[in-house]
Amino acid sequence: ATFMVVAPEHPLVEALTTDENRSAVEAYRAAAAAKDAIDRQDDTREKTGVFTGTYATNPVDGSRVPVWVADYVLMGYGTGAIMAVPCGDQRDFEFARRFGLPIPAIQQPPAEWFEARGLAVQSGASVDTNSWPEAFVGDGAYINSSNSGVSLDGIESIEEGKSRMNAWLAANGHGEPTINFKLRDWLFSRQRYWGEPFPIVYDEDDQPVALPESMLPVLLPELEDFKPQALDPNDDVTDPIPPLARSNEWRNVVLDLGDGPRTYRREINVMPQWAGSCWYELRYLDPTNRERFVDGDVEKYWMGPADGGNGMTGHTGGVDLYVGGVEHAVLHLLYARFWHKVLFDLGHVSSAEPFHRLFNQGYVQAYAFRDPRGQAVPAAEVEERDGKYFFDGEEVTREYGKMGKSLKNIVTPDEMYDDYGADTFRLYEMSMGPLDASRPWNTRDVVGMQRFLQRVWRNVVDENTGDIKVSDAETPLELRKLLHRTIDGVRSDMDGLRFNTAIAKLIELNNALTQHVTAHGNTPREVAL
Repeated sequence: ATFMVVAPEHPLVEALTTDENRSAVEAYRAAAAAKDAIDRQDDTREKTGVFTGTYATNPVDGSRVPVWVADYVLMGYGTGAIMAVPCGDQRDFEFARRFGLPIPAIQQPPAEWFEARGLAVQSGASVDTNSWPEAFVGDGAYINSSNSGVSLDGIESIEEGKSRMNAWLAANGHGEPTINFKLRDWLFSRQRYWGEPFPIVYDEDDQPVALPESMLPVLLPELEDFKPQALDPNDDVTDPIPPLARSNEWRNVVLDLGDGPRTYRREINVMPQWAGSCWYELRYLDPTNRERFVDGDVEKYWMGPADGGNGMTGHTGGVDLYVGGVEHAVLHLLYARFWHKVLFDLGHVSSAEPFHRLFNQGYVQAYAFRDPRGQAVPAAEVEERDGKYFFDGEEVTREYGKMGKSLKNIVTPDEMYDDYGADTFRLYEMSMGPLDASRPWNTRDVVGMQRFLQRVWRNVVDENTGDIKVSDAETPLELRKLLHRTIDGVRSDMDGLRFNTAIAKLIELNNALTQHVTAHGNTPREVAL
C-alpha cells in the first residue's frame, strides 16, 4: 500500500485532519455529501479527493503512507477505509494517477496483457507502471512483495498471496482476515407521493402494526400538491415532511384490526422505485391479472427453463436478456435476484434465476459542472470565458462523467428529434462505439448519421420528383456478394449486440450502392428490399 483513503463520512476524519488542511477537507466533505451513492460509484467519473495532512504507518514495511479523503470510498462498505494498492485496483490506480501518488508494481503482468493493450514491452520494462494504461487485475507473479518475515515474491496466485499475507498479519498482531459482502443496508423509503404505500399503521403507543391482506392494497389519497416540504440545505436537524402528511383524513384512520375500532396513524413514507422494479419482469407477463401477480402457466411459458426445441435447449429460464448499467450489479439486480429466489423457494415461479443473460452497457459521457458547494449545475447554462467556466456569474468546476439527471448534463432526445429526427438519433447512439464501452457524446457528430440516412433515401427515391428509383434489372455480381456479406455480418453483429459494427457494414453497402446508382440511375430491387 502506498496511500490510504477514508470515506468523507468516516468518524476519524476530524481527528486525522491537520489544522492546515481543515478548510479544504471540510469543503470536500460538504461537496461529497451532495452526491448520491450511485454517482460516487460511477467509474467513469474523474477521481477527486483531498489530503488530510496525516500519515499512517504501513505495518508490513514500516513506511509512511499519506491518508486521503475521497468519495469513491463508501462508509457503508467494509470499514469505510482502504489501504490502496494502485497497481492492482483500477480505482486506486486512477486516484494515484490523478494526484501523482506512487504506483509501485507488486505483480508482473504476463506478456499477453500488454499485447492486448497494444503495448510492446521490452524485458524488465514491464514493471514500470508509468507505461501501464490501467491497473493489472489478475493472477501474475508477485514482485517487490517481501520483508524480513514474509515473502510473496514468485507466487502467481492472488488467493495464495492473500492467504500467506493474512497469516503473517494475524501472527504479528496487525489484524485478522474478514469477509466483506457487497450487500448494503437498503434505505427502503422515500418522502414522495408516487410510490407504493407501506401496508403499516401505528397504534396509540407508536408501535407498528401490519395491515391484514383484506385491507390491501392501500391506495394513495388525492392531493393537489405533491411536493415534499422544502428544507434549508444546511438544516440537518429537521426531518423532511412527506406530501402524504398533508392528508389528515388519510393519515389518521379508525380501523378494526381484531380488537375493536381504534385510531391508527398510517406510514407517510412510500416505497422506492425498487419495490416495483424488483419484480416487474413477472408482472409484465400478466399485467391485467387481478387475482395473482402472474398466472403460473403464463410465467412458466415465458420464463420457465427450456425443455428443448426452437434452439432453446439448455436455457435455464428467466428473462432472456437483461441490458443494464454495471451499477445495477450491487443495487437493482442484487435485490431483484433476492426477491425472485424467495418466490422460487415458495413455489410461485418456475425458474431459479430471474435473468438468463446479463449485458452491461457503457455510459454515454458528457461534461458536468459543480458549484463551490459541490452541487451540479445545468451544463447547458454554463458559460466558458478564458478557459474558466461560470454559472450565474459564479465560477464552477468541470468534470467528465456519465450523462444523467443527477449531474444535470443531459442532452434530451427531444432536442435531437427536433433537429435531426428520431431515426438519426437512434442510429447515432448505436454507432458511437461498442455497447459495453463508455462513449463521449458529441452533438456535432450526429450530422454524419443524418447524411447517411439521406444518402440511403436518395438511392431509392428521386429527391426532385419523388419517383421510386428501383429497377428489376439483375444485381451486378460484386454488389450482390457485398449484399450477402452484409446480411450475414449484420445478423451476426445483431446477435452479439455489436450494433456499431452492424451500422458500419450498412454504411459500406450503401456507399457501394451509391456508386451503382450514380452509374445506372437506379437501385436493384434485390438490394432495395
